[in-house]
Amino acid sequence: MLPLELYQGVESAWCPGCGNFPMLKAFKQALAELEIRPEEIVVVSGIGQSSKFPHYLKCNTFNGIHGRTLPVATGIRLANPELKVVAVAGDGDCYGEGGNHLLAGFRRNADMTLVVHNNQVYGLTKGQASPTSDEGFVTLLQPQGVYTPPLHALALAVAQDCSWVGRGFAGDLEYLTKLYKEAINHKGFALLEVLQPCVTFNRVNTFQWYRQRVYHVDQEPDYDPENEIWAYRKAKEWGDRIPTGVIYRNPRPLLEEAHPPLRMGPLVRQEPVRPIDGLLAEFY
Repeated sequence: MLPLELYQGVESAWCPGCGNFPMLKAFKQALAELEIRPEEIVVVSGIGQSSKFPHYLKCNTFNGIHGRTLPVATGIRLANPELKVVAVAGDGDCYGEGGNHLLAGFRRNADMTLVVHNNQVYGLTKGQASPTSDEGFVTLLQPQGVYTPPLHALALAVAQDCSWVGRGFAGDLEYLTKLYKEAINHKGFALLEVLQPCVTFNRVNTFQWYRQRVYHVDQEPDYDPENEIWAYRKAKEWGDRIPTGVIYRNPRPLLEEAHPPLRMGPLVRQEPVRPIDGLLAEFY
C-alpha cells in the first residue's frame, strides 16, 4: 500500500460533471460522521474511472487489476480484521470482469463493503456497453443497440443471500451519505450500488433521467427489507421507477468467524507458525 502523502494534491482524471464527484463527497462526509480515521480504513479498487476513487482519499489504498478487487479486499480483511475494508468498482469491472468474485463475495460474507459505481457503460475504455446497459442502448461498438437485457445485480445478490443490499444515487447526496454509513457499519458483506451518470459516454441515463425515476424505497407502505421475496421484487424493478435505499438485510455468520486463527487477533500481529526463512527455502 502506498504512503498517505502520495495521494495529496492529485489532479482528478474525471470529466467535469462526472457522477463520481458527488459520490466522493458523500463518502468523505460518511467517514467524517462515522469518525473513521485514515489509518483505520483501506479502500481497494481495480481498473476503471471508478477505481480512481481511492486516489483522491487520504487513507490506506490498494489499486489492483481489472475485476480482481474483491479477492484482494477479502485477503486484507482476513489478515487484519481491525481495519474497515471498502472495495470500489465499476459495473463493468465488478459485474463483468469480476462477476465470479462477486458471487464468491456473496457466499463468503466477509465483513466488508463493496461500492459499485454503475454508469451503465465502460467509462474508461471509450463507452462500450457494460453488463448493466439497457437493451437498445447505442454505442460505437453496438451501433445497432444492445440486444441483451441488463444484469440485475441487486436481484442476484438477494437470490444469493447477500447479507446487505442497497442502492444509492449520486444526485441524492444526503441520502447517499446515509447509505454509505449503514453499509460500512453493517456486520457482513454489504453491496451498495450507486447510480453514477457518465456525462461523456452515456447521454441517456443522465442525472435528469434518474431524478425522474428514483424514489426512496423505505417510504413505501409495504417496506420490508427482511422479506426475501419483497426484496427480490424491488431489486428487479427498473424503468419508470427505480428504488433506492436499503433493499435487503439478511444477518449471517461472518467469514472471519470460520477461521480460528483470527480469534487470537489480526494475522499481521501474530508470530508465524513456521519460521518464514524455512518456509521460503522450500521454494528455492
